[in-house]
Amino acid sequence: MSFIARQPNGLLCRHSTVTGCITDYNMTEEDYINLCMEKAKEEAKEVLMNYVRDIQAIKDYFLPHNMTEQDFEIILKEMKNPSDICKHETT
Repeated sequence: MSFIARQPNGLLCRHSTVTGCITDYNMTEEDYINLCMEKAKEEAKEVLMNYVRDIQAIKDYFLPHNMTEQDFEIILKEMKNPSDICKHETT
């Protein structure tokens, strides 16, 4: 865990509650955004390397609370299309 603080000079610093000390300082807001983006990129790579499940898990865990079974089946069917004609979708 960590938190960000505004330094007296207007820049930002990051304090780690794990190490109990400053881990980054004299950051601009852009520096902080880049730090967050790099951490998110590292986390995403770890997920892709270690935690991607088979599509069967999606089927096993589906609950029709926020999507109808019919809509779920339509999406599953679309997922079988060739990847070169697919685009990212958000429900």
